[in-house]
Amino acid sequence: MPSTTINPTRMELTRLKGRLRTAQRGHKLLKDKRDELMKQFMDVVRENRALRRRVEEGLMKAHGSFTVAAALMSPEMLEQSLLCPKQSVELNMTFQNIMSVDVPQYQFRTTGQGGGEVYPYGFAQTSGELDDAVDAMSQVFKDMLRLAEVEKTSQLLAEEIEKTRRRVNALEYVKIPEMEANIKYITMKLDENERANTIRLMKVKDMILKEAIESRREEDARVVESFS
Repeated sequence: MPSTTINPTRMELTRLKGRLRTAQRGHKLLKDKRDELMKQFMDVVRENRALRRRVEEGLMKAHGSFTVAAALMSPEMLEQSLLCPKQSVELNMTFQNIMSVDVPQYQFRTTGQGGGEVYPYGFAQTSGELDDAVDAMSQVFKDMLRLAEVEKTSQLLAEEIEKTRRRVNALEYVKIPEMEANIKYITMKLDENERANTIRLMKVKDMILKEAIESRREEDARVVESFS
């Protein structure tokens, strides 16, 4: 039985069959989209794992060098050495479309004095470990930015996968079976009405035939009486 009240007409049957074909095509497209999203998501997760490991190693190296530099230098000298950086970073964000999901892409460039020089201090009164720490931070910055991009991408893809999965399940387990049940119900009703019409026509035909036979008998009886 259908879940909602429907009119068992041929027009409704044609409309439901069209909707069923559309739903089945949409179901296939959504399944293909879900599978491709899963493939993209797994690639991003693998990249995220490698980047996180590299960033953590770089940060641990930088932290270790800063710790040693802080032990060898006075707090005032360390703060003064890093007070006025020579370079600044400009960050731009664009978007890339992955299976109808807009994921961010970050680009950065450094500006300032000193060309490629990243050390904002002189080398006379600073420790070599501070140089190592600053260099390690400058090296890990690009990976950190890429890690932020990849993690946001994985989050957006995961949300889109969940939405697509819900739509696939809704079509597969609710909408398509409901439409198939409605089509079956209307088909059965139309067949039942057609059989009922056939029976009525047969009964009308029998009644007409009986009336014709009775009429013929009465006519034959009058003819016989006229000759007697």
